Amino acid sequence: MEKRILSAGLEVSAIGLGSMSMTGGYSDRPERTEMLNLIRTAVDLGVTFFDTAEIYGPYVNEELVGEALAPVKDHVVIATKFGWDIDPIERKPRGRVTSDPTVIRHVVEGSLQRLQVEAIDLYYQHRVDPAVPIEDVAGAVKELIAAGKVKHFGMSGAAAGTIRRAHAVQPVTAVQSEYSLWWRRPEEEVLATCEELGIGFVPYSPLGKGFLDRHSHRHEQLRSRERHSRDDPRGSRPMRCRTTRPSSISSQASPSAQKPWIVPIPGTRKLHRHQENIGAADVALTADDLPEITHAADAIHIEGGRYSEAAEQMTNL
Repeated sequence: MEKRILSAGLEVSAIGLGSMSMTGGYSDRPERTEMLNLIRTAVDLGVTFFDTAEIYGPYVNEELVGEALAPVKDHVVIATKFGWDIDPIERKPRGRVTSDPTVIRHVVEGSLQRLQVEAIDLYYQHRVDPAVPIEDVAGAVKELIAAGKVKHFGMSGAAAGTIRRAHAVQPVTAVQSEYSLWWRRPEEEVLATCEELGIGFVPYSPLGKGFLDRHSHRHEQLRSRERHSRDDPRGSRPMRCRTTRPSSISSQASPSAQKPWIVPIPGTRKLHRHQENIGAADVALTADDLPEITHAADAIHIEGGRYSEAAEQMTNL
């Protein structure tokens, strides 16, 4: 598969693999052996960029990714995230963010152990903590890099101004954000900031959490995502969309990777879906395709929002 450079020489496959749903996420928890095989097959197919987080599970997702990639850990890039307050005994999130430098220095040890690595390739702050200056967070990760426990610093769900402040303390290698045809807010400021500062951009949910794939109208798929969507003030309108796909464009051609420093990480639990996703790396969009895609995106009618109002505020976008 084609390779891309996010920043600071960090080379990854043109399309990565998000693992969140492999230990639950949207619905039931899949069979673990199948997920191990999926990750290992992804490596065989040329994927070298894998995304996880301590909050997924919590912890069990890092354990899954660590076990699956242990034999090839020196040949792949593993990204994980810190920033949520988790009860380490009960393995349950407490529902709030925390990026206190003391906490960061502690939780990195758990991620290293679960991922079975000596250094984390890319360590993201999962959500911006309003109680901790971003300069302190960047400084803490800078110390971890100097100690050899982390190789690159990343940010997830951060606004342009926050990215700039962090980057001034410790260069940011990648910014992760939701980005798809129906969630294009990064185009307002974040993408331009990344391009200016030479920071890679990693879109998650490039197919709109599955709504924009070829089976996006299945009722059961809509229902399974309702708990991740924002209801209107009356609590009666979870996120929905109605869209018509441009007929002349491959259903696997995601426009989220229009720059050589953009690397999407679609997630899936099915091998045939993963094969479809990575096939997008071989699709070249023409100058005529992009306006057609934009026109189709503008025709998408969305009701509700992607997260609850409280969760949306945590993204700092």
